[in-house]
Amino acid sequence: MLSFLFISKKIYIDVLHMSGLEVNKILASIILAILVVTVIGHLGDIIVDTDHHDMEETAYKIDVPETDKSLPGEAPKEEIIEPISLLLASASLEKGGKLFKKCSACHNYEKDSANKVGPNLWNLINRPKANVEGFAYSKALAEYGGEWSYEELAEFLYKPKKFVKGTKMNFAGLKKVQDRANIVLFLREQAENPVPLP
Repeated sequence: MLSFLFISKKIYIDVLHMSGLEVNKILASIILAILVVTVIGHLGDIIVDTDHHDMEETAYKIDVPETDKSLPGEAPKEEIIEPISLLLASASLEKGGKLFKKCSACHNYEKDSANKVGPNLWNLINRPKANVEGFAYSKALAEYGGEWSYEELAEFLYKPKKFVKGTKMNFAGLKKVQDRANIVLFLREQAENPVPLP
């Protein structure tokens, strides 16, 4: 204990005998260190944008298929697809045409135009499924049979891979019922004699 008191007393005496210049150097070093840290912090804030833009979208949205959220042991709920028949009378040809731009990479709709990755969609409503000459349909769609009614086409456009398991059509689908009504109305118009609305 005595040695500690002796050392403390010696430090105290050394501090008292320091010249004013040495004390000024120590204080200046401490002030300079504080200034350097403050300046570096402000420079970092200027260089790196610290404002958070929560409302801005910074990436493309990707449609991710929904997974079954039923509990284990519980039967999965049957998905109900809204019918489009009542919406066709108020559907928009213009919006349907804009939506078709998504389809135009794989499909033509003009009369006698060539098939692309997908078949030509001219005169599609009430046309037999898988019947375009020269197009190689998937076995699943070829065996499905029937004609493309308004509602069946809308169901197919909702989730093609679910409607016809094994179809070659790689399209995530149109989830909004109004979008499906708009595009089906647009496709209906691509015929010499459009089929009457339901």
